Amino acid sequence: LNPDPTERHTFWTLGIGGVFLMLSLYGVNQAQVQRYLSARTEKEAVRSCYMVFPSLQLALALSCVMGLVMFARYCGEDLSEKLGSSSRDAMVIYFVMDMLQGFPGLPGLFVASLFSAALSTISSAFNSLATVTMEDLIKPYFPSMSEARATKVSKALAMSYGLLCLAMAYLTHLIGDSVLQVALKIFGMVGGPILGLFCLGMFFPWANSIGAVAGLVAGLAMAFWVGIGSIVTRISGTKSLPPSCHINTTAVIQTALSNVTSRPTGLQRFYSLSYMWYSAFNCSTVILIGLIISFLTGPMKEGETTPGTIYPLLGKLLCFLPEHLKKKLCCVTPLRQSIADQQTLHSHKKSNGGASLQHTPSQEQTECFLSEADSRVVERETSV
Repeated sequence: LNPDPTERHTFWTLGIGGVFLMLSLYGVNQAQVQRYLSARTEKEAVRSCYMVFPSLQLALALSCVMGLVMFARYCGEDLSEKLGSSSRDAMVIYFVMDMLQGFPGLPGLFVASLFSAALSTISSAFNSLATVTMEDLIKPYFPSMSEARATKVSKALAMSYGLLCLAMAYLTHLIGDSVLQVALKIFGMVGGPILGLFCLGMFFPWANSIGAVAGLVAGLAMAFWVGIGSIVTRISGTKSLPPSCHINTTAVIQTALSNVTSRPTGLQRFYSLSYMWYSAFNCSTVILIGLIISFLTGPMKEGETTPGTIYPLLGKLLCFLPEHLKKKLCCVTPLRQSIADQQTLHSHKKSNGGASLQHTPSQEQTECFLSEADSRVVERETSV
């Protein structure tokens, strides 16, 4: 329960920092969002999240049990000669080979399952990166590109990202941490600012485009400053000794006191921030800088916000305030105004020979903001 953010794994680190990390992974990550968009309805996309939750918890629990078994099996043994330089990342493979060496075929089946699961995840990430690069960065400047040429460019982009991934995998052994920790650290550096950008646009109606871009740049700069600084100081520092299997109370107290007295200060303490806090720290940086720049350059007004794109977070948190004061603070265009504008647009279309809405929501439905009952209205508004 130590609240120190430089401790790698604590209750607060996992309970708060881990929430922001999971929001980055499952909320704004393109590899996950493209899966949500492949669902037929929003309800099915939400149901898929609830279905994967117990499976994910089971997989994490089995991983923790495997770690405990490995600790009980090899604690006190020096495996540096058998494992070489990759002692942390090769422990699972070594454990499987050691335990299942008397069962022909099972070690190979485990390794094949491990690599197939990794390849399926990596391939979807490569395709996602290639698609985003093609649709957002290349096609707007080359609108007349043929489909055959676009396919070739997409394949070349996927191969380029694969080579970049191989280069990053080669560099991970220089950092000294495990591959999983390095991956979470890198994703916290990149996914945290993206999460902050989405939160800035969804929950803060005052944010404008200048503030959003400035906040994203500031968040990325802060993220790479902390991340690269921690990697450099980790490489230049001394590596800690492996833990002992025998519990000595005097040694534990001496180690705790030495950790307190030798606690880093200044930039060293800043670089010692736990990697689980990266996403929350970078997300907060984007929101703070984005709001400051937005207020300095002229915040968005109520009439300028697009109806249905802002969730009134402050209105929900400040539910005890009067309605006119909440509207003034949140400056959120209500959904009923969006529906009224939509009906006006359709009436105008009908007068010009267009089709009108087939469904008119009730007053009870308009009280909700993007609720499940309003899904038909939102879908029709999107189609218009």
